[in-house]
Amino acid sequence: MSKEKKTEKDLKEKKTKSSKKEKKELFAEYPNLWESRSRDDIDHTMAFAEEYMAFLDISKTEREFVKNAIEALTDKGFVDIDTKKALKSGDKVFSSIKGKGLMFAVVGKEDAFKGFNILGAHIDSPRLDLKPNPLYEEDELVFFKTHYYGGIKKYQWTTIPLAIHGVIMKKDGTKLEICVGEKDDDPIFYISDLLPHLGSEQMSQKANEFIKGEDLNVMIGASKLPEDDSSNACKYAILKLLNNEYGIDEKDFVSAEIEIVPAMKARDVGFDRALIAAYGHDDKVCAYPALMALMAQEAPARTCVCMLSDKEEIGSYGNSGAQSRLYENFLVELFAKINGGYDELGYRKCIANTKMLSTDVSNAFDPKYANVSDKRNTAYLNKGVKMEKYTGARGKSGASDANSEFFASILRIFAENDIPWQTGELGKVDAGGGGTISAYLAKLGMEVIDCGVPVLSMHAPYEVISKIDLYFTYLAYKCFIENIK
Repeated sequence: MSKEKKTEKDLKEKKTKSSKKEKKELFAEYPNLWESRSRDDIDHTMAFAEEYMAFLDISKTEREFVKNAIEALTDKGFVDIDTKKALKSGDKVFSSIKGKGLMFAVVGKEDAFKGFNILGAHIDSPRLDLKPNPLYEEDELVFFKTHYYGGIKKYQWTTIPLAIHGVIMKKDGTKLEICVGEKDDDPIFYISDLLPHLGSEQMSQKANEFIKGEDLNVMIGASKLPEDDSSNACKYAILKLLNNEYGIDEKDFVSAEIEIVPAMKARDVGFDRALIAAYGHDDKVCAYPALMALMAQEAPARTCVCMLSDKEEIGSYGNSGAQSRLYENFLVELFAKINGGYDELGYRKCIANTKMLSTDVSNAFDPKYANVSDKRNTAYLNKGVKMEKYTGARGKSGASDANSEFFASILRIFAENDIPWQTGELGKVDAGGGGTISAYLAKLGMEVIDCGVPVLSMHAPYEVISKIDLYFTYLAYKCFIENIK
């Protein structure tokens, strides 16, 4: 090859490389993280996923999550905020919200007036709750009647193994904790469905009609006591068993909080084990990395707070939902004990300077149901945490809609710390939508944006997430509370 042709070829290759580099810098690209990250990142991903799955299996309800989180926090030196008269940099405190929500914080070096950095998730998930008078017998089978909690597809809850979790307050004032169906030698519980041989009429109905809410009755027994031919003999046998085992009678169910959840364990999905199927990813897949990110703090610049709330799936109502003043009470107490006293104007300025990630899940693009999503504006598995400027339904109804300045400041610190992210919306404009706790906290005046893990089959009894999205969500949350100003 002549010198002139070689020079021409070199110039062409240089121009091509320059063009590719410029294109990469100008285009918004969101790479698959399994392909683009290091071997160390992959190893950390798999290890973090194992820890998450183990925690999830013992934390299926909001009460269990709070109990297990407090145990983990206590091991890391956190104490109840009520035991502290004043707080200084490095102090670690928590407060249980009715045993179903949790606030905890690590006090920073900076003045409280400069605001807090908050991670906020919810720890309730769609499920079946018992009705006040749940126990009945019909044709010598015994059932619990239920009232479903949150948005579910009712047909998904039939013919799967179910477990019973919850608390019963006994007449002597003691609290009885119930968990049956999770151990390998436990019985499970069950909701029957119609066999296909007789299901032609059922199958002609709409999906939201062929299993009605009143039909979600959980099978709990089918035996009688010897020589008992009286009416409701099977129900009596179950009540006798429950009384012998737990010391309860039928009226104790009226005030109880009993939840029916899938009995399945969290499991790896696929030959490559890249995904996790489990009950309750929404929203424990964000709550867990938020918990871990806070526990990793020792002496942050700004005071870091984590808020784990209840009742999000039904509107965040009640005194354990995100709209409850009890969560703000913790922030007030935190401010006052750092500041050396309460100052109303000072606290309001603190909240105005506070920055928060509403750490909630979003939908992952599913090629089977591509028609409900805008492929240019949706989240994908394996591409990292999803930043969602606004949620809401259709015309942004109920959305918080974060400020551009705040959003851009997060993207800058993510870029500086090599945190991969993606963005999008919850489906096409007129396809539906959803909300998070962000609007309730934004109402106080703080800056809030939604940021969470993409999920397949959201609100199903068995949801799916990517392990690598989970791990980089943890890194994103940790990066936020350590670096945002």
